[in-house]
Amino acid sequence: MTAIEQTEQLALGTDAQNLLFREARTANSFSAEPVTDEQVQAIYDLVKWAPTSMNQQPLRIVLVRSAEGKQRLLPHLMEGNRAKTEKAPLVAVLAADTEFHENLPRVFPHAPNAKDMFVADDEFRLNSAKLNASLQVAYFILGVRAAGLAAGPMTGFNPAGIDGEFFPDGKQRALVVVNIGKPGENPWFDRLPRLDYDEVVTTV
Repeated sequence: MTAIEQTEQLALGTDAQNLLFREARTANSFSAEPVTDEQVQAIYDLVKWAPTSMNQQPLRIVLVRSAEGKQRLLPHLMEGNRAKTEKAPLVAVLAADTEFHENLPRVFPHAPNAKDMFVADDEFRLNSAKLNASLQVAYFILGVRAAGLAAGPMTGFNPAGIDGEFFPDGKQRALVVVNIGKPGENPWFDRLPRLDYDEVVTTV
């Protein structure tokens, strides 16, 4: 299928397809242009509607803006991630709330006893928190792109260190650190290949 034929199969306009996927890249440098609280709220208020299992919504976000906040964060990152994070106008630490089930009676009223299954099984609750928060991480990155900003998601960090620094009560677990802003000088690495449809999809 050609690129034009692929585009025609989708309801989303070509410009939006390109903004979110084809032309979007992971940024490795950022300009000094600030990212506002209003932009972040607009991003969240868009992506919060994306689906999760049982509407769990375990994602929690810590925004790191200040020099003091970055000095708390940087020692826990891999060395290669520190310089670009220090220069990014905004950094988001995305975490999974392991006590998301406390909100289930409000956000998933269709099953009044749903909370009980997570109370009874700690491993099930933790796995569910991480899986669904990871889905929300992906939505968040798309939301950043939808706002016309670049995202630089990273998993190269010491999770225990970040958890101890930013989530000392032990209820939240860091998943991804995302640098956010307008692209800076030479922000992109070369585009890497993707697996083709026939390598991924099987019909039974």
